[in-house]
Amino acid sequence: MRLHRRPGRAPGYTQVVVPGRELQTLGFGLLRLQPGESYSGSLDGVEACLVIISGTCDIAGPGLDCKEIGRRTSVFAGKAYSVYLPSGSTYTVTARTAVEVAVATSPTREAGQPKLITPDDVVVNQRGKPGFAREVHDILDARTPAARLVVGETFNSAGEWSSYPPHKHDETIPDKEARMEEVYFFQVEPEQGFGVQVLYSNDGALDEAYMVKKGDVTILPFGYHPVAAAPGYRVYYLWIMAGEGRTLIPNDDPAHAWVKNV
Repeated sequence: MRLHRRPGRAPGYTQVVVPGRELQTLGFGLLRLQPGESYSGSLDGVEACLVIISGTCDIAGPGLDCKEIGRRTSVFAGKAYSVYLPSGSTYTVTARTAVEVAVATSPTREAGQPKLITPDDVVVNQRGKPGFAREVHDILDARTPAARLVVGETFNSAGEWSSYPPHKHDETIPDKEARMEEVYFFQVEPEQGFGVQVLYSNDGALDEAYMVKKGDVTILPFGYHPVAAAPGYRVYYLWIMAGEGRTLIPNDDPAHAWVKNV
């Protein structure tokens, strides 16, 4: 199974990861609209988090009326606007400018309330140290009630690694690791650049590396999954996770965890 996708830039909605195929608890799609265009969706048995990648739009539905949200010209131009939608929701996205929206979904029948998540709600964390320093933005986390989804953004400076030391979260080990599946959606600045996604497991069942470019998606069902930004290029990825609970307990590869103490 190839765990790297290059979905392109087709207009309208594109489903990239279908729940129940590569992953059991996650789906992912991309919505692209031109000014004045609208898209309506219905969430039957799934919850969703809509993250505005670029542009400005309105998002409306029962219990939700968000006007002129988004506003950043790219992911590198500010913190995100997002909307959480529980299972059973209907919604309409109307573009005020050209807009790109990432749509993360997870199967659930659990009811809830929709919520607008503004840039002021985003928690910014500086993590790592030189060589693997990065900025992590927490968007949808335990502060917002949801069934399964956890969502955020990671920004690698040029030449830096992230998800490093390599960690995994594919099994349940009390107080050490919580099982979560994950998807990454990449952007790069300048846009002709690239990064590298490494995927491996200790038993050798997974041992791959992909060149990742603007708009690429990687699927992370299990194993360790560090990311490197090529020198000269900033690399961003939206990360979406779902699994057993919503507590993130990454488990570092013991072969490489020592770098934290250097």
